[in-house]
Amino acid sequence: MNVDDSLLMQDGNNSIEDERLHRKQRLTAALRLFGKFGFDEGAAGHITVRDPENTDCFWVNPMGVSFKQVKLSELLLVNHEGEVLEGNGLLNGAAFTIHSHIHRARPDVIAAAHSHSIYGKSWAALGRLLDPISQDACAFFDDHSLYEDFSGVVLNMSEGEALAHALGQNKACILQNHGLITVGESIESAAWWYFTMERSCQAQLLAEAAG
Repeated sequence: MNVDDSLLMQDGNNSIEDERLHRKQRLTAALRLFGKFGFDEGAAGHITVRDPENTDCFWVNPMGVSFKQVKLSELLLVNHEGEVLEGNGLLNGAAFTIHSHIHRARPDVIAAAHSHSIYGKSWAALGRLLDPISQDACAFFDDHSLYEDFSGVVLNMSEGEALAHALGQNKACILQNHGLITVGESIESAAWWYFTMERSCQAQLLAEAAG
C-alpha cells in the first residue's frame, strides 16, 4: 500500500469510491479535451487510469466512441489479463496491449495517454528525440525516449512489453511512425505532458522548417 492508498483508507471505505469517481471524472474530461483539440483520429487513441483499489486494473475509454462524446458510464474496467470487469463497450486490443504493460512495469504511474495527434506523429516519423529548443521542450530533456521498432497496430504482447521497456522510467515516449505516449501520477499530469509534448513537436517542426 502506498502513501496515497493509506490516506484514502484512513477516511473509511467511501473514500475509495470517491477516489474512483474522481479518477473516472478526470479521465472523461481528459478524453473530451483530447477530442476538442483534435487528438483523436477514428478509433485511434486511448487514455487509462489505474483503479485506486484494484491496482492491477485500469479504466479505459471504449473503442469506437468519439473522444468528444465519451461518457463516464461508458468507461471500461480492465485487468492485466484483458478481461473487462465493468462496462459494456468494446475493448481496444491495442489499448490493452500498450497500457497493461505500462501499468504493470510502472507502479508509480496512475495514468497514461496515447494518441496519433498530427504534430506528434509527424515528428515521430523522423525517428528523433526532441531537442531542448524551448522552455517547454526542456521539460522532456533526459526524460523521454524513442521506440523505433513499431510494426503496426500493437496487438502482440511482446511488442507491448518492448514498448513499456522503451518508455523506461521516463514520462514520455515517441513511438516512431506512430505517435506519442505520456504517463503521470495523475490523469491531469499525463494529459498535460501529452499537450506539452504535442506543442513541443509542433514548435520544433516549425523551427526546423524556418531554417
